[in-house]
Amino acid sequence: MGTEGNYQMKVVNGDFGYVLEDVPHLTDYIPYLPTYDNPLRSNPAYSVVKQYFVDMDDTVPQKIVVHKDSQRGVHFRRAGPRQKVYFNSDDVHACIVTCGGLCPGLNTVIREIVHSLDYMYGVDKVLGIEGGYRGFYAKNTINLTPKLVNDIHKRGGTILGTSRGGHDTKKIVDSIQDHGINQVYIIGGDGTLKGAAIIYEEIRRRGLKVVVAGIPKTIDNDIPIIDKSFGFDTAVEEAQRAINAAHVEAQSAENGIGVVKLMGRYSGFIAMYATLASRDVDCCLIPESPFFLDGSGGLFEFVKKRLREEGHMVIVIAEGAGQELLAAENSNAGSQQDASGNKLLQDVGLWISHKIRDHFEKKLKMPITLKYIDPTYMIRAVPSNASDNVYCTILAQSCVHGAMAGYTGFTSGIVNGRQTYLPFNRITEKQNNVVITDRMWARLLASTNQPSFLSTNDIVQVHNRQHSQSRLLDGDDNESEITGKQNTSTT
Repeated sequence: MGTEGNYQMKVVNGDFGYVLEDVPHLTDYIPYLPTYDNPLRSNPAYSVVKQYFVDMDDTVPQKIVVHKDSQRGVHFRRAGPRQKVYFNSDDVHACIVTCGGLCPGLNTVIREIVHSLDYMYGVDKVLGIEGGYRGFYAKNTINLTPKLVNDIHKRGGTILGTSRGGHDTKKIVDSIQDHGINQVYIIGGDGTLKGAAIIYEEIRRRGLKVVVAGIPKTIDNDIPIIDKSFGFDTAVEEAQRAINAAHVEAQSAENGIGVVKLMGRYSGFIAMYATLASRDVDCCLIPESPFFLDGSGGLFEFVKKRLREEGHMVIVIAEGAGQELLAAENSNAGSQQDASGNKLLQDVGLWISHKIRDHFEKKLKMPITLKYIDPTYMIRAVPSNASDNVYCTILAQSCVHGAMAGYTGFTSGIVNGRQTYLPFNRITEKQNNVVITDRMWARLLASTNQPSFLSTNDIVQVHNRQHSQSRLLDGDDNESEITGKQNTSTT
């Protein structure tokens, strides 16, 4: 068995093609650290749990669909409590920060980190960093106690506030040292976690006994490897209200059309799953599947056909869909960026609504009644539902277990239904996208009975583009039909 690695990931090679993509540990750069018995040994809540502590050799495979002659493939370290920890509970001074856009479940994650540190490990010093990364050096902090956070899961948003950008590595790590913080919990998307990786590397360079642990957050579900991101289930559920309203409006008018724009900058998972859940959607448009308006097989032709057949229709469009069409009309479209480096998107929902009106009312002289609904900020701001609350609890508890066990430079995530620790670079190296040549998209097309808007050659080109990136990173094609993860890979 051989080992190789870098600051962000240790790769351990074993027999029969076994590969462990392991997370860093404090002892990688601070040898001979003392260990302590895990306080959970005497915790009455866990005294009845058989084999509660995770074996150090337990790993979770990235691929669960294999052939009889397949190699064992990539594995990740299984999450959970260890028999020995690398922190004395009285010495722990933790902090929590939330960055990026809002997402259902943020407050639940904050609550469960605080409760897990206190109830499981007896840690009572937890700081909340207000306002995202800027809060580290702006001296904005709040003492987080179990009593303070007890009911915050019932509210949307984040009690700590959030922001985009503001990442200044030196100032952040200086602040961590000044406050005597030795566990940093960072909740955010790929941009936030890229910043977390840089913070970890600077802490390692300085030789500090400080754990940096992340919990991946994106409402779009566009983080790779993990089964799904927290807040996704809530977003799909909440989107039903907007779709139902659009359907009622469309059904109640002659030639009624309801257009609903949902989140999905680069990935159309929310739109796809909301469409499948609704059964009232006639057409779903996502960034991964290009479409066109005019001509045979275009969107206008399908809208006209559906209006003649049913008298009404509902269109769901992800915010990142059709941006190339807007860019063709506006040379400035897509040239601006927000503080996180994301390109500012044009309002495709408003654009496509105007296009449909112009085509049918002005060109075809066909009266229509079109209602456009954009529930984006309503969905982002709601509290997480029951499913996401459970998921947030698991992520937070696993993250705390990993930090106490001395792991660092990692995120907590569920892979194939198992809790794992993932290196930062695996979470941030690419985006999770809907694969339109897989069965889940075919199920949607069968449900809506919409055309694909793509020729056979177009589909082949999209397939090759999506898979060419994945081949460099993963194993075989692996579709998770329930959670929304479509992990494209090949050996």
